[in-house]
Amino acid sequence: MPRSKKGKRSGNSSSKGSLRQEVLQLQLSKTALSRPGKNGVRGESGVSDDDLASDVLSHYSSASESASVIEESTGEVVDEQTAQEETEDKLRQCIDNLMDKSAKTRLAALESLRLAFSSRVLYEFLLERRFTISDCLERSLRKGGGEEQAAAATVGALLCVQLGGGVEGEEGFKMLRPILSTILIDSCASLSARQSCARALGMCCYVSASEDAEDLLKSLGNLESVFVGAYPLGDGTLPSVKTGTPALYSAALQAWALLCTLCPASRIDTILNHHLPRLHACLESSEVNFRIAVGETIALLYELGRDIDQEFEYEDCDALCDSLKSLATDGNKHRAKNDRRKQRSIFREVLHYIENEDFTEEKIQFGIEAIYIDGWMRRRIYDAFKEVLESGVRHHLQFNPLLRDIFGLGPPLILDASVKASRISRTERHLFNSAAFKARTKLRNKVRDKRADVM
Repeated sequence: MPRSKKGKRSGNSSSKGSLRQEVLQLQLSKTALSRPGKNGVRGESGVSDDDLASDVLSHYSSASESASVIEESTGEVVDEQTAQEETEDKLRQCIDNLMDKSAKTRLAALESLRLAFSSRVLYEFLLERRFTISDCLERSLRKGGGEEQAAAATVGALLCVQLGGGVEGEEGFKMLRPILSTILIDSCASLSARQSCARALGMCCYVSASEDAEDLLKSLGNLESVFVGAYPLGDGTLPSVKTGTPALYSAALQAWALLCTLCPASRIDTILNHHLPRLHACLESSEVNFRIAVGETIALLYELGRDIDQEFEYEDCDALCDSLKSLATDGNKHRAKNDRRKQRSIFREVLHYIENEDFTEEKIQFGIEAIYIDGWMRRRIYDAFKEVLESGVRHHLQFNPLLRDIFGLGPPLILDASVKASRISRTERHLFNSAAFKARTKLRNKVRDKRADVM
């Protein structure tokens, strides 16, 4: 029949022409198929020609959409690769600018690196450039002004977070630890630089901590030598402090508390006996942020003590609880309203934990995952990373293997739509995260025991 020959010719032309021409031909075929035959019958098949044409057009329409999706996907990949190359070119320029003679240029380069390191995971890019960057940071720490030293210390901490807890991270820490410690304990150095060095020293040591206890002990000692300046004098009174010094004491104390989570049981006993009474006295400090740091550290030390001995109790616990109650209900008008509110909230939590072992759980959501902050050690670890990574902490929780290992999240997830649709319940996630964190704590305890032999 002429119609069938026409259909055959149409099929031959579709195999040779473009996809658009095929659709046009099929539309023409649909018009021809809709015409009746000589005897008024559409065709010999049991299926109508309109249905057949509709099915074919639907098939080619799907093929066209698939081709469009592939083109868009390819375009996205190309755009992503181009963006990645442009980003790496900018980072290379920033690294080159770290060696510039102009302090302003070096400072701008450090700020750009800080933003890049905190917002993205760049392990592959940094792996082959880590020694160059470490050398430049060391030079800025040794020869730069206070602002440059503070920026270099922060970038050094971010570099360790990027490189992780393997050999590369340990190498970076060993290069930077001496100069970070030197600036930290130098009373003539800039307060902002000393504060940044305290945070960087704590973070770098925590990330790259190995079975070797020497670096841990030295870092603990250097941090301790700073914040003990706030401890009471021989007559029991608190020393007068210079403006800005309480912020330094807080940074050193928080970094020290972070490293305490790595110490073996024998070291924890010594820390509890020596520091708890003095930290208790520091609750009378006039600086609200330092008081809060002291309260959180007391709660963390209590948690460490109870991990070793469930019946642990501070010998002057009643007096400590009275001090905490006073701070939890503080209504002094000479203090700022926000400061009073923050102080009352924190010290209520500390008091409840010491009296009843109660802790207000906090959920940190990122993507389809979440971690649960259910203890003072876990809070100090999370807060330490948040202080360094700032707004990029959630991105690193999703994609940085180091943070995912520390918080028991496993390898980074690769999800498709079907997996995203089948989310596990909050209770299941909580149980999984808690079990993973406990397993990691047990593993770290084994390392602590090895360090105890060295200590």
